[in-house]
Amino acid sequence: MEGKTGKIKQGHPLLRGKKREKGEYTHGFSQAQIQSLSAICATIIPSVPTEDIHVSNGKEGSPSKALQEFYMASGSDFNIPDEVAERLVKRCMKEARILVRVILWLLATRLGTFILCGFVCISRDFPFIYKFSELPLAKRETILKKWSRETKYNPLRMFFVVIKILSQYIFYTVTDEKSQNPTWEAIGYNLPTDPEHDLITEPQTNRPLEKGIIETIHLESSSILENLARKNLNLATSSLGNRYCIQCDVVICGSGSGGGVAAAVLAKSGYKVVILEKGNYFTCKDYTSLEAPSMDEMYESGGILSTMDGKMMVLAGSTVGGGSAVNWSACIKTPFMVLQEWAQKRKLDLFTSKEYATAMDEVFARLGVTCKCEEEGFQNKVLRKGCEKLGLPVEYVGRNSLERHFCGSCSYGCRTGEKRGTDTTWLVDAVNYGAVILTGVKAEKFILMDNISGGKKKRCAGVIAKSINPHISHRFEIRANVTVSACGSLLTPPLMAASGLRNPNIGRHLHLHPVVFAWGYFPDTNPDLKGKVFEGGIITSLNKVETSLENLNSNSTPCAIIETPALGPGATATLLPWVSGLDMKQRMVRYSRTAHLLVLTRDHGSGKIVSEGRIKYRLQDIDKENLKYGLRQALRILIAAGASEVGTHRSDGQRLKCRGTGEKELEEFLDEVEVPRGPASKSEVWGLVSTAHQMGSCRMGVTEEDGAVDPNGESWEAEGLFVCDGSVLPSAVGVNPMITIQSVALCISKRIVELMKEKEAKRG
Repeated sequence: MEGKTGKIKQGHPLLRGKKREKGEYTHGFSQAQIQSLSAICATIIPSVPTEDIHVSNGKEGSPSKALQEFYMASGSDFNIPDEVAERLVKRCMKEARILVRVILWLLATRLGTFILCGFVCISRDFPFIYKFSELPLAKRETILKKWSRETKYNPLRMFFVVIKILSQYIFYTVTDEKSQNPTWEAIGYNLPTDPEHDLITEPQTNRPLEKGIIETIHLESSSILENLARKNLNLATSSLGNRYCIQCDVVICGSGSGGGVAAAVLAKSGYKVVILEKGNYFTCKDYTSLEAPSMDEMYESGGILSTMDGKMMVLAGSTVGGGSAVNWSACIKTPFMVLQEWAQKRKLDLFTSKEYATAMDEVFARLGVTCKCEEEGFQNKVLRKGCEKLGLPVEYVGRNSLERHFCGSCSYGCRTGEKRGTDTTWLVDAVNYGAVILTGVKAEKFILMDNISGGKKKRCAGVIAKSINPHISHRFEIRANVTVSACGSLLTPPLMAASGLRNPNIGRHLHLHPVVFAWGYFPDTNPDLKGKVFEGGIITSLNKVETSLENLNSNSTPCAIIETPALGPGATATLLPWVSGLDMKQRMVRYSRTAHLLVLTRDHGSGKIVSEGRIKYRLQDIDKENLKYGLRQALRILIAAGASEVGTHRSDGQRLKCRGTGEKELEEFLDEVEVPRGPASKSEVWGLVSTAHQMGSCRMGVTEEDGAVDPNGESWEAEGLFVCDGSVLPSAVGVNPMITIQSVALCISKRIVELMKEKEAKRG
């Protein structure tokens, strides 16, 4: 990992993702399939002739060398086709893998190309029918444009979407030995300065969790027991010879906003706590801000996770600290009207109690939340200026960092050390009180036994887990008086189901805070809006979207909120619509000065977790209307701030040039703005929706019919099993949920302590 000097070794996982040699790939695609894939990648990202560059650049004189090289670069360069195949195999759903393999196999043959592409592949000359890879670029682009609009043969569109997303992402994120990408100079992107020159608030001579952490990814089977004993864990003999058996008071699965808080409270109360985290541990000196390896190491499925219909892209943290280590720092207390709803409609008195209000204050204090910032970044300046021009309210967003915090890459881990996730706050408290964290260890199922003494049918006695390190074959059997699931809304339900729990609420009522984006291009001529899109605090301003003027500044719940996102080059390229290869490159040349605003709604609709990595979700009509209303307001804000061009991420490249546009033209454009249907729809025009928040899939309820857990967070089916993460929330919050999740976790964990003390008193 890291030496005492803080220098990062070349083998560090956050530096991986460099170009590989041909023999290093394990995707299993044939040479013919890779040849077809290479032709598709070279069509999505074409090499543009030099004579076209001057026009696309829009400037007088010859384009720079970097710009020329950017336009000449192709999606078949840099081993990109092999990287696409590799990521497809490792990260995508089984259906997508099968679909891509079959279509590439067909395109590698003449007959298959004719079946999929039609008469465009026929020629008067021998061999009369050409394979896809033999077709000229113009014909290949015509085919992909048709597939993008395909409604009758939908699998072709889904195939296009998968390859478009993967190829664009890899093209803009793959790095060389110097951690550089050849496109970055042309699009105006650069990595933050070296961490040696960054301002680190508290100098770290060692890693904050060092004394309490065991990183199984770096160990061999022969050293596991020694490391467990060194952390003063009680080891027991398992009845099965292939297990490491650990005894403790409390075992917690997950180290994010729920698990981190629970660990601190329970360890401080004198209990021996063991925390399991399937992700790995990194500190501010480890972070590189490299998009691809950071996403791969710190996000669920490497950041490539979607609902089963492909409509919604889902981001979820998967590292020590969970989402709190990679989120955008926004600290917003649970809205008053949401608390009222949970207390009145769901009959959960906790949320209007002094206990919960105090918990929110305690969380704010532990995270050191500040309510203003010294300087806002480019995107937040755009949001603030546009709102002020329109007379719309705009407010500062609290952050778990200093007011001077100006880090725009916190979504890849905060290099300055100023953001206070659970990995630098609650978990530090926990290890200081003797807690032990096992990283690279994934919970498989809870140990459930018949409960002969209590009112519930089952009693939880711990958890069975395995290391993700292939060199460690033994399972971990952690026996505990109390077991806490804090795996998050995506993984807690599959874990409970795999353990045999059958409450019908498990995995259901999943809320995702759907998000759509508007973008606006701001040339470098505006003196009030200096900076680049990737610089500055990620979320420092917020606009609440009201449906009427009467609701402004009231306690009513807004139909949506508008914030600013963190979008690296790879993420931006995956979201932008592909109209043509040249159009995409023109858009990306403007990357650094293209501001994005996100519109987030508190969803009334919900989904469910079918199984691990398989999510079903559907927007209700009211959610679509709220997103549409917010999207139109976001476009108005961008225009008011001075954008020269604005648009959405709709597949047809919907956009409007602002200069010289009158009110009538603007209204006509806004009338056409809709929330797009997903790529699996039968509409020619489609788009993607995104989310970074997951809530409610094991919701709290006053009865077993209402929820998966009771008001104390305990499973209705198994005594001693508690859930302490975002899945217990009764519904969507409507704002960034970190404070809500930590506050609920604080209340649940304090109640766990009370219940444990009561049992001890009865036994004593």
